[in-house]
Amino acid sequence: MAYFQTEKLAVGYRGNVLIHDIDIQIEKGKILTLIGPNGAGKSTILRSITRHLAKLGGAVYIESQDIHRWTPKQLARRLAVVLTERIRPELMTCGEVVATGRYPYTNALGRLTEKDRAVVRESLRRVHALELEDQDFSTLSDGQRQRIMLARAICQEPEIIVLDEPTAYLDIRHKIELLDILREMAHEKGITVIMSLHEIDLATKISDYLICVKGDTIAAFGPPEDILAGDAIDKLYDIEHGSYDLLFGSVELGRPVGEPEVFVVAGAGFGADCFRALQKRQTPFAAGVLFDNDVDCRIARELSTRVISAPAFEPMGEEAYRDAAAALVKCRTVIDAGTPVGTLNAVNGRLLALAKEKNIPVYGGWRAWAEKLEEQRHGTRCQPDV
Repeated sequence: MAYFQTEKLAVGYRGNVLIHDIDIQIEKGKILTLIGPNGAGKSTILRSITRHLAKLGGAVYIESQDIHRWTPKQLARRLAVVLTERIRPELMTCGEVVATGRYPYTNALGRLTEKDRAVVRESLRRVHALELEDQDFSTLSDGQRQRIMLARAICQEPEIIVLDEPTAYLDIRHKIELLDILREMAHEKGITVIMSLHEIDLATKISDYLICVKGDTIAAFGPPEDILAGDAIDKLYDIEHGSYDLLFGSVELGRPVGEPEVFVVAGAGFGADCFRALQKRQTPFAAGVLFDNDVDCRIARELSTRVISAPAFEPMGEEAYRDAAAALVKCRTVIDAGTPVGTLNAVNGRLLALAKEKNIPVYGGWRAWAEKLEEQRHGTRCQPDV
């Protein structure tokens, strides 16, 4: 049975529906992440779930109870929120900011008990910020502020935490630390986490479920491995020039236009830097012969004008050699990426020998090739490796 659920939820502003028919069902202790382009409505969905915005239709349930029938204090005991706005409390220590998360449990005077103070310290400990307890909140870095705001949410002892772009303003170290904390809370404490992220690679690694937000309905909902196959990311973000590789979590810019000027002999990951260096300089290139399962082959297919590949786990055949040789002799330059030549990829050794036979300059790595370009611009001559 679903712990958190939305049913035909409609959200928007001033009575205008932006997204409708939002149906979500997740179990307790799972992580749900919203992804999608800027302005798609991710924040609007989150703010409607937390009642910061009035819903325009449908319902939101926690354990089959409609949360819009709860009092603010009842909701605060079950659900905590970390939004993107940077709060600026005046003359408050970090401990005092975190302690505001205890308001659903305090009396009319708002006094903290010893139990409340213990929860505050434990919340600070959970986010690795105990040393900041007495520090002025206004003096903190962005990463420290985000940890304190998460501690404040934890201090509410919620069953659900909703976060809007919690990794915004954070460097990579603090992104990882914050997501590790959320994963620990979900898996060890059974807290359900609902958030939005811009970093697709991080979203796929931490989330049990993803919602792809695009258009006036959610484009997809389910486990990352089920909904992000193929070119789903390119379609979600309308990527026309360039691509996103889900396997590597990397963005590749658009391939150079034109007939190949350089042939790259690569494989086993040796060619990746070379391919990107050629793309950066907008130099069309061909690459081969690459095994179909090779990391170089995956990247080359995004960046290269022509890729010659061969089935994995068996010797590259004559057909692959002929195709590669035909492409190589049309190029002005060959770059040897440094991939060792063995039994299975012996044809690549033959390609390098063919280049020498045809008096096509061969450079050992893209840096040697780049130096050649620079020297040509300055009217000097650079000798190829062979």
